[in-house]
Amino acid sequence: MPEDGPAVTALIAASPPLDTNSAYANLLQCSHFADTCVLAERLGPDGRTATLMGWISAYRPPSQPDALFVWQVAVAEDARGLGLGRRMLDHILMRRAARDAQRLTTTITEDNVASWGLFKSFARHHAAQLHQAPHFERDAHFAGAHATEFLVTIGPLGQRALSPDADLAIEADKAALEAV
Repeated sequence: MPEDGPAVTALIAASPPLDTNSAYANLLQCSHFADTCVLAERLGPDGRTATLMGWISAYRPPSQPDALFVWQVAVAEDARGLGLGRRMLDHILMRRAARDAQRLTTTITEDNVASWGLFKSFARHHAAQLHQAPHFERDAHFAGAHATEFLVTIGPLGQRALSPDADLAIEADKAALEAV
């Protein structure tokens, strides 16, 4: 939901080494790409107040209709090491918007230990191959200002059943993840 944009922006800012996007880019992800993005919240003691604990932005590249590209994964410090990232990825892949994806792709810098751990775990969990190759290079694409991003491809992904809440709004995901 667009209202989640500010919380997503704050979570990403609190999750180095993630690149920060503009608040507007996060707002677009929360609205235009809601079917392939997910967030997880922890409800407070009052049962109404929620804290954002995890966020994944992803989309289906128009030139690669068999893929789901994961743009960014952010997990709050309090929720790291609990498997939340993989559960959010699995949740997206169970939705109607992504269930026919045959492979998952993303880019990761060489020093992003957390992302490598997540995607290697995801590949093992799905008994899928993980391939990596330099994609956006430091000098050629970033004018020396950013580390090389490696394209990571995981697949083939097996058949997945459509979850009962697959077409519900992002609000349903908050409760469905119960992860944190």
